[in-house]
Amino acid sequence: MSGFPISAERLAIADPPPVLRQRLAGVRGLVLDADGVIVLRGELLPGAPEALERLASRAIPFRIVTNFSSAHRATLAARFGGGVIPPERFITAASAAAAHTAARYAGRPLFVIATGDALREFEGQDLVAAHVADRAPGEVAAVVVGDAGDDLRFGDLDVAFRCLRAGAAFVAMHRNLWWITRRGETLDSGALVAGLEEATGRRATIAGKPSSVVFRQATAGIAADLGLRRLSPGDVAMVGDDVRADILAAMRVGLRGVLVLTGKHGPAEVAAAARGRGGTLPDAIAPSLGEVVAALD
Repeated sequence: MSGFPISAERLAIADPPPVLRQRLAGVRGLVLDADGVIVLRGELLPGAPEALERLASRAIPFRIVTNFSSAHRATLAARFGGGVIPPERFITAASAAAAHTAARYAGRPLFVIATGDALREFEGQDLVAAHVADRAPGEVAAVVVGDAGDDLRFGDLDVAFRCLRAGAAFVAMHRNLWWITRRGETLDSGALVAGLEEATGRRATIAGKPSSVVFRQATAGIAADLGLRRLSPGDVAMVGDDVRADILAAMRVGLRGVLVLTGKHGPAEVAAAARGRGGTLPDAIAPSLGEVVAALD
């Protein structure tokens, strides 16, 4: 066990170790969520660092794919990996959004709502301040919405609204409505995205999870670590705490989905997925990341 207090109700739905080993047979690499798998409320989960060290010692490649949008990958590497995990192993909603705009709007003005640290992912791109975008909203090529934390101003959203109405492309780092922080259950920037979508009548292009782009990018990176040009998605397992954004989204592109019970979802969400369209369940359920890594032995 990880040492994290998991309720008996949650543990009741976890696969026993022999079943977990069977369901992970043939897995050659892992895609890991950060929040709810490696950290919770901003603190490392007990047993998570040891699980990451075990993966590294056994040369099992992994990528950390997270919808964190308030920090640069180097910041997350220092915070969650103690500097041992290189920033390149992280794929964040912010880095995915920056890669998207660099490919599609190179050299054109962007209005990005994010923290100063996350804005470093857009280095070399033409970012304009709110007052500049507000003077000429029709010249903004794309609006990118991420997590600006307590620095978010209503005026920023108002400028974003006008730019979108004037024809700017709409990019969202992710669509998460809430997450768990030190404050408890906390509103996330996906709620802002939903509000702008409702106000403009437009749908945002999602850069992070549950977009298939980030899962394919992670699989390609794992294949490269293994010295392969391509890797079957079924040889990779996504380990996450969110049934829909992590597990079902990864399974739609062929990855195996492994729910861990150290985060926000548990029996109720698994039951809802079973009742939902298609009746899809995770391929496996584990108490924590430590059990997942142990099952790969």
